[in-house]
Amino acid sequence: MKTQPLILSKDQERRLIAGHCWIYSNEVNTKVTPLKDLQPGQPVAIRSDHDRWIGHGYANPHSLICARVVSRDPTQPLSPTLWLKRIHDALALRERLYARPFYRLIFGESDGMPGLVVDRYGDLLAVQITTAGMERVQGEILAALEQVLRPKAIVLRNDTSVREMEGLTQGVEVILGSPEDRLTLVENDLEFLVSPLTGQKTGWFFDQAENRTRLARYGVGRRVLDVCSYIGAWGLRAAALGAEQVVCVDSSLPALERVADNAARNRLAERVQGRHGDAFDVLRALREEDARFDTVLLDPPAFIKRRKDEKDGIAAYLRLNRLGMELLEPGGLLVTSSCSFHMGRDVFVRTVQQAARRAGRTLQLLETGQQGPDHPVHPAIPETAYLKTLFFRVLPEF
Repeated sequence: MKTQPLILSKDQERRLIAGHCWIYSNEVNTKVTPLKDLQPGQPVAIRSDHDRWIGHGYANPHSLICARVVSRDPTQPLSPTLWLKRIHDALALRERLYARPFYRLIFGESDGMPGLVVDRYGDLLAVQITTAGMERVQGEILAALEQVLRPKAIVLRNDTSVREMEGLTQGVEVILGSPEDRLTLVENDLEFLVSPLTGQKTGWFFDQAENRTRLARYGVGRRVLDVCSYIGAWGLRAAALGAEQVVCVDSSLPALERVADNAARNRLAERVQGRHGDAFDVLRALREEDARFDTVLLDPPAFIKRRKDEKDGIAAYLRLNRLGMELLEPGGLLVTSSCSFHMGRDVFVRTVQQAARRAGRTLQLLETGQQGPDHPVHPAIPETAYLKTLFFRVLPEF
């Protein structure tokens, strides 16, 4: 597909020159370069209104983010050569960080490949494409991944609703090999059975791995509550650290069945039990039962997916954290997370503090975590810094 020019409106290049790569439709000079003349995924050469070079990228006239910068080198357009370089660069970082091949290999904008996520499970790659630009070069991307990593299996996990915003269909497709939907992943010397074809996201949440490792320094006590446990990553970590009783709460029965399988696999079955139900309902029921825990782990899905969800989402985080704190023993540990980009760290801290006041508790913030280094943050793109994990000591009110 031929590269077309894309000219910005006056004074719209500042954010891009600073390093961001998103271009919104109202930032384009549509009189000079009409968006309607572009095809979804069209490669574009982006310039300012006074002809300053910005970069090579791709466009989608049907999306609010109508273009993304991919290369700032005028001599390096979108091509198989560029994808090979970016994948090699991304792999070099992960190989410095991880002894085992279990991590996020490509994290979109932060790795110079906006619209692409690749998770690595040993010899299997789970690939997710979320933009028309990356969809157009899917074949080139997959060929480059095969060339660099020589995987035995590649799975396309294009079953995310984000694709709808780009006018793309959803689905799961095996591209290479005949993978089973059960493979073994190792984290902190614990083995987990994960499902790369049908599990949430791509089967695992690599972004919390560093935060789960941090649990060791604080001690988890005798009884631990893991809310929104999925397949038990947090809960089994707590059990391995010495907790005698771990209650894993999730709304998915298949996820809780996998918790039991993973607990047995790690010889922790006697310490781990599942409790099925809505997180808020189960927390209220535990409060009625006068249950108490030494550590409460809260890792819910994003309550604020869009800016317009902010008010209701903050209320949900407040309610969840209040209920969690009401179940803690004095001096207990609260580890609480938000993966909502639209909730900044300071707002999240204030929300948990408000929850503490309503629960009659006093907080001490011990540590703030973010996503691990296989999800690197691009300093010019705030949207790449989405995960907040807060470690609190929770005391009676004083």
